[in-house]
Amino acid sequence: MDTPLLKRLFAYARPYKKTLYLSMSLSVILAAVSPLRPYLIQLSVDKYIGGQMLKGLIWVSVIQFGVLLAETFLRFWFMYRINWLGQTVVNDIRKEVFSKILHQNIAYFDLTPIGTLTTRTVNDLESVNDVFSEGIISIVADVLTILAIITVMMFTDWRLTLVCLSVFPLLIVATYIFKESVNKSFQRVRNAVAALNAFVQEHLTGMYIVQAFAAEERELGKFNEINKEHRDANINGILAYSIFFPVVEIVLALSLGLLVWYGAVRLLHFGVTPGTIIAFVMYINLLFRPLRMLADKFNVLQMGVIAGERVFTVLDSDNTLQDNGTLQPQKIKGDVTFKDVHFQYKEGVPVLKGVSFTLPAGKTMAVVGHTGAGKSSLISILNRQYEIESGQILVDGRPLQEYDIYALRRHIGIVLQDVFLFSGTVMDNITLRNTEIPTAKVHEVARMLGIHDFITRLPGGYDFNVMERGNSLSQGQRQLLSFARALLYNPSILILDEATSSVDSESEQLIQHAIDTLIKGRTSIVIAHRLSTIRKADEILVMDHGHITERGTHTELLAARGAYYNLYTTVEKVV
Repeated sequence: MDTPLLKRLFAYARPYKKTLYLSMSLSVILAAVSPLRPYLIQLSVDKYIGGQMLKGLIWVSVIQFGVLLAETFLRFWFMYRINWLGQTVVNDIRKEVFSKILHQNIAYFDLTPIGTLTTRTVNDLESVNDVFSEGIISIVADVLTILAIITVMMFTDWRLTLVCLSVFPLLIVATYIFKESVNKSFQRVRNAVAALNAFVQEHLTGMYIVQAFAAEERELGKFNEINKEHRDANINGILAYSIFFPVVEIVLALSLGLLVWYGAVRLLHFGVTPGTIIAFVMYINLLFRPLRMLADKFNVLQMGVIAGERVFTVLDSDNTLQDNGTLQPQKIKGDVTFKDVHFQYKEGVPVLKGVSFTLPAGKTMAVVGHTGAGKSSLISILNRQYEIESGQILVDGRPLQEYDIYALRRHIGIVLQDVFLFSGTVMDNITLRNTEIPTAKVHEVARMLGIHDFITRLPGGYDFNVMERGNSLSQGQRQLLSFARALLYNPSILILDEATSSVDSESEQLIQHAIDTLIKGRTSIVIAHRLSTIRKADEILVMDHGHITERGTHTELLAARGAYYNLYTTVEKVV
């Protein structure tokens, strides 16, 4: 058992230490109460029934009923409090985990499957809950109960106790084998669940591609392999349970058989009373109830600790955004300068190689080039989704690292080619659920873009539910909404990354009109395959394999008859 990790988990219970101490106290009280009912049965049989003392028998029966009610209430309160503690702690950890995920660098998501993060946030944290609800506190309660019962049995009749417990070595061996077997099965199950979540999430997201390429049967085959591993792991665990519990019942039967045999011999020689034998039958049953579950609880505890370790790998990740800047300007002019910027996604695979340019505030720069030239990488590092290897990026003459990262991003509006809309209304997706933005402002932006009429024609208008990933809207409609989302915040720097590539001609005209209006006085970076959309740019950068190969206006670059000329004439012929 990983003691430091267990301590770290229980550190989250510190704000709820009253509940923790109460649970521990209840476990001690329950252990003390457990042997009372068998003892009262023994007293009833030997003293009041044997002595034909009806009045005393009535009173002891009333006491037994009171003890039963008290024990029932205490057990209920104990179970409720430890489960409340587990759920409350998991609630706190889950919030911390999700907050950590929200603040990770984008590079972290490039390397970590989304399904795996889903497993860490949901399934693994449910196992962490078991550490509290079925783990250490419950184990302590069971161990105390076992010790209390054995102690009372020894004081009642030590010879009879030793005879009854003589079969316990069999139970210890069976418990060890069971624990090891189930532990291995649980680990296989956890790994299989993570693989299932990652596979299902990925394929549900990419279902269009699967069906478009008629890959259903191949992907089903892969899913069946993963699912088979999950099934086999669970069956191994079920097999261990199916063997262990009958073995426990056999050991219990042997213990009771020895009790009956030895007790009968002692009873015939007046060495033990009938009440003692009846009480011992109850003691043994009370003893085996926690013993039966103890090995299982140890496994649950161990798997909860393993799950906790996986969760802590997310919390301990050092890929979080390095937000050490302090600048929080209410407004920026929008001057952008790149000085000998080098950048790579993977070690040894450079994407940008010494890129330098200056974009004055209020000007528009277009960036063109073939796929993989490094165009989109420019915007990824401008808003610090990725950190550069060397060089310097300045905004208004100040290095990016001096800005508070959230303050910086509030001044940068981005429209991407791959539009992502969240489940919710049109209004939710435009405002990103920012309730401080007035409805009138949203309508104003929509009218400026020329999309207000199309939104009001939707069922429910701005309250229309776009469904997951915006599937109830066309690609062009999703693009227009993302454009409104960016412009609503009135950014000083506007970035359009292939913003019109998935829009039909009519929608493109709407966007082009809005662009022409809105980029006036705003620093704009436009990346587009449709070169007709960037003719009016103040400067055009032509990129190739991470380098700037040409720069100038549309007219200048055409006259130079270089890379831009070849690119422009090729694209325009295709269009």
